[in-house]
Amino acid sequence: MTTATTRPIAELTIRGVILGGIITILFTAANVYLGLKVGLTFATSIPAAVISMAILRMLPGSNIVENNIVQTIASAAGTLSAIIFVLPGLILVGWWQGFPYWTTVAVCATGGIMGVMFSVPLRRALVTGSDLPYPEGVAAAEVLKVGTSTDGGEENAKGLRIIVISSLVSAIFQLLATLKVVAADAAKNFRIGPSVSGVSTSFSMALIGVGHLVGLSVGAAMFFGMLIAWVGLVPWLSAHVPGATDAIVTDIFRNKVRFVGAGTIGVAAIWTLFKILGPIIGGIRSAMAAAKARGQGEVLELTERDLPISIVGGTILLMLPLIAVLLWEFSAGGPIREHAVAVIGGTVIYIALVAVVIASVCGYMAGLIGASNSPVSGVGILAAVGASLLLLAFFGHQTDPHRASALIAYALFTTGIVFSVATISNDNLQDLKTGQLVGATPWKQQVALVFGVIFGSLVIPIVLDLLKNTFGFVGMPGAGPNALQAPQASLIAALAQGILGSGIDWWLIGTGALIGAIVIAIDETLGKMGKMRLPPLGVGMGIYLPMALTLLIPVGALIGHFYDRWAQRTANPEFAERMGTLAATGLIVGESLWGVGFAFFVAARGGEIPAGIMGASYAQWAELAAVLVFFGSIAWLYSRTKNMVR
Repeated sequence: MTTATTRPIAELTIRGVILGGIITILFTAANVYLGLKVGLTFATSIPAAVISMAILRMLPGSNIVENNIVQTIASAAGTLSAIIFVLPGLILVGWWQGFPYWTTVAVCATGGIMGVMFSVPLRRALVTGSDLPYPEGVAAAEVLKVGTSTDGGEENAKGLRIIVISSLVSAIFQLLATLKVVAADAAKNFRIGPSVSGVSTSFSMALIGVGHLVGLSVGAAMFFGMLIAWVGLVPWLSAHVPGATDAIVTDIFRNKVRFVGAGTIGVAAIWTLFKILGPIIGGIRSAMAAAKARGQGEVLELTERDLPISIVGGTILLMLPLIAVLLWEFSAGGPIREHAVAVIGGTVIYIALVAVVIASVCGYMAGLIGASNSPVSGVGILAAVGASLLLLAFFGHQTDPHRASALIAYALFTTGIVFSVATISNDNLQDLKTGQLVGATPWKQQVALVFGVIFGSLVIPIVLDLLKNTFGFVGMPGAGPNALQAPQASLIAALAQGILGSGIDWWLIGTGALIGAIVIAIDETLGKMGKMRLPPLGVGMGIYLPMALTLLIPVGALIGHFYDRWAQRTANPEFAERMGTLAATGLIVGESLWGVGFAFFVAARGGEIPAGIMGASYAQWAELAAVLVFFGSIAWLYSRTKNMVR
């Protein structure tokens, strides 16, 4: 029998929970804005760890595992906020006029807590029992180690300083864009023989930061997907449209090309599941063996103690009837009540089964390429299709608009619960990897993540309502010129509408599935050759996200690649790389927090968007000014980061 390790230092503390809650609220707001604008969220573990160390080091008794608890709680902001990839769809289909507070909280909390529980048995399979790299989890652990070591104070101070500087650079550029001193975006459509296509970009420093963090492989995959969309699909589809105009280009992309991207993402997610079935089964067997040994009196090391399986199973069983109640309340007055027991019962079973699959897929992908890049959108699309097909089996295609709208809304609501499971299971394993590397107790991290789910759930509906009332979403009635794209929400809503309403063009999805299969074959071949991979999910994202939201991500990936090559030649390569990561993170945080703060400002003005300070005659110079200021600022920031490393 082994002897348990006694820990002389505090880990799960009240002050840590409070600090983690505050950071969670701020970063959740930032991520909700970023996700609605560009369709991507960012992992918050590293900046949360830096902020935690900067604050707790001023208090007595702070330590590495307490800081780890803070970042574990705050990391929920980077993942639970991905619920915005679904819930705005209820606005777009006209079922909700706003986001009912407690209903939205309940959707996020029940699904999120289930996500924590589903991922507990996966820890042995995908964290301790695998060689997955977990890039963000490892980076967060390194930040914690440096910041709490005897000689890490100066490096930690530099890290915090570069986050502040890069955040200010990003926020100031957004201020200039708001004042119309520089252009916020640029676009140009052009003819290619009988066809049309276009090129566009938004001058978003957050996209540069995202590109740096996702790396060259994902950036190249997104660029490849963008080429498929805008060099291949848009010209091909527009060639069959007489007199194609700029409006036709937008319509073709929104109503056709995105569905091709959905097919690509769906196939990529299914392929991922098949790849990880073996490790998952082996990990579950290992967890069961450990539980049996513990039941026979063996005392496990603190670093091997998960939440007891009885609590995990009991919590899941408690969440299922709560979900049934949510579905019952949501379906009031609609056709679901005609077969309430069968439909709601079937939906609960569907959620439970799909949640297991999604927890596995997202956990694996988070370990492979990081939480920021895992296939939450792709598995969400599959979940929406599955929920819609389930309803189609009961009710068939609907010609009555009200009945169709009710069924579409129910499918989206179901997908929202599944999405909450996906986002948190995606995040939990990343955090558990960090904890493994710093000697944390798994069950305490799992409890901390439940706190993070609760904190994030309480703030998400507030921010969603604020952004909806201030900016609106593209496609909703009354959306203004500054409406947020909400790309995944509109795509998932369109899928549900196509299946349950007027019918869906399966040819487009099938084309995307074929592209996905080809990309998978290419990616596997590259892997066997030892070459740089081409993640199929990244290709799918490049196809269905607007070019304005993707063009700068490959640019950021290139910048990050060249910076990391420089870092390898320095005296302390690991520290130099971490400083680059923190600079990129600051670009995302600054722009995102600016967006949320600006939303509060506009809301206080009754929804009035400032007109800017430059006259109409200046508009032709605004794009040139944007290019010069944007890339000049990026060059200065990375130069400053290098100087701080030296």
